[in-house]
Amino acid sequence: MPELIKKVLTWGFLAFVIFYIAYRPDGAAQIFKAIGGGLMVIFQGFGDFFTGLVS
Repeated sequence: MPELIKKVLTWGFLAFVIFYIAYRPDGAAQIFKAIGGGLMVIFQGFGDFFTGLVS
């Protein structure tokens, strides 16, 4: 039974994402821009850390 719930939730989430991108492209773009900016900050921090280890 938990496998069925997982599939339903996964497909529901995917349908919501497609709906949101289709009907609110500006909002979706802002969300993806924020996620990308956050990932960039995280990887910049990793880079700074490893640079500090090497030097």
